[in-house]
Amino acid sequence: MTPQHTRLYERFMVTTAGHVDSTQIYVGGRWIPSAGTQLIDVVNPYTEQVIAQVPAGAAADVDVAVAAAREALPDWSQTAVSERAAYLSKIADVLVDRADALAAVVSQEMGAPLRIAKLVQIGTPIGTLKTYAKLAENYEWETEVGNSLIVREAIGVVGAITPWNYPLHQVVAKVAPALVAGCTVVLKPSEIAPLIAYEFTAILDEVGLPPGVFNLVSGTGPVVGEAMAAHPGIDMISFTGSARAGKRITQLGAETIKRVALELGGKSASVVLSDLDDEAFAKAVKATVSQCFTNAGQRCTAFSRLLVPAERYDEALATAAKTAEGHLAGDPMDEGTKLGPLVSEAQRERVRGFIARAQDNGARLVAGGADNPEGSGTGYFVQATVLADVAEDSELAQNEVFGPVIAVLPYTDVDDAVRIANGTSYGLAAGVFGADPDGALAVARRLKAGQVDVNGGRWNFMAPFGGYKQSGNGRELGVAGLEEFLETKALQR
Repeated sequence: MTPQHTRLYERFMVTTAGHVDSTQIYVGGRWIPSAGTQLIDVVNPYTEQVIAQVPAGAAADVDVAVAAAREALPDWSQTAVSERAAYLSKIADVLVDRADALAAVVSQEMGAPLRIAKLVQIGTPIGTLKTYAKLAENYEWETEVGNSLIVREAIGVVGAITPWNYPLHQVVAKVAPALVAGCTVVLKPSEIAPLIAYEFTAILDEVGLPPGVFNLVSGTGPVVGEAMAAHPGIDMISFTGSARAGKRITQLGAETIKRVALELGGKSASVVLSDLDDEAFAKAVKATVSQCFTNAGQRCTAFSRLLVPAERYDEALATAAKTAEGHLAGDPMDEGTKLGPLVSEAQRERVRGFIARAQDNGARLVAGGADNPEGSGTGYFVQATVLADVAEDSELAQNEVFGPVIAVLPYTDVDDAVRIANGTSYGLAAGVFGADPDGALAVARRLKAGQVDVNGGRWNFMAPFGGYKQSGNGRELGVAGLEEFLETKALQR
């Protein structure tokens, strides 16, 4: 552990242990004991040491949290939109003030390099909060159509179930629009990386959010998550996670006909077109590989399939390998680290399994591999890995790996590229790089994905985010993300 790591680790422990008792849950504006009798260890994936514990919550915790949320709903849903938006602005201001310490929390609990943690893991939630505070002022909550007044109002109590890979961003992407819509919330963060959600909860309490408007119950999906999905007092479930868990939540939610919004997995393709010159082609390959390896590949939007013209296949492989070699594994608390550890030992072994099976099935290792990175001691690391000669119908090309692994596939022409890109059960994200902007846009229109970056398009907080096919249903962010939490009523006059 480096001296910098030690200092930040000590500050992290003060931040968490001194600010929040993570062994409790938050219900009705108070920290209270869980009805569950067990605690879940939170493990630092770099040191492999336990850094905190959270309750393994019980169904009874969900009951009391839902009761608090239902009690708070009438007043909160009738609170002026401007007042609800003001809370979001206050929360954003606190996040800005504490960005360094909060980034350290994320790095400690799930391994994101500190620089990325501050920029993305904390910076994106800040932007989302500010965007929704502003959007609320301009949104048409009521419109007139003929003799009808169309009213948009809160759907009710929202159950939010969030993942470990972006443990604050995914919380805020649900909680911010839900609150500004007038909903009350019960949150179940991932038990693997729950500590930043505890910090966020403490901030909501600090800014004076009314009791019961937001509640936190920690625990596992099979216990707390399923209790939320089946609960008759929850009007909507917003879930981000695996397709398997999404299917189960949908089944349980169907019993009470609740709205279920799902943001599931992806197997995103980046299509590099043949009209790029050598320099632009190399930049496109490098951008794709770097995007895939961000957050150690633990992102549902990872460009984990790089599609290149067959005649430039070797050129692409050489560039991809060189790019991967620049993503050295290291201490996530060091500013220069690009590739942190995977979140857990189980996740590391899962990713290693994908690499090994791909090689057994004929894939060629171009960079990286399943072995420990050279010189690594502790830490759940997987090398930045590039694989060639991957069959387009193989496990590696069809399934989400959720690690720093990219498959490079050749195509013959644009139609073939589109066919390969669309040839999975997922449709969350994609990328297109081309010299002709109109041509690249035309290819982007043909891709069955909810969000397509053209020539490295910048992140847009107002753009809807969500997937086609088995990547889920519903949208987050922007106007579409707000409307997920609204019911529409027509008043005829």
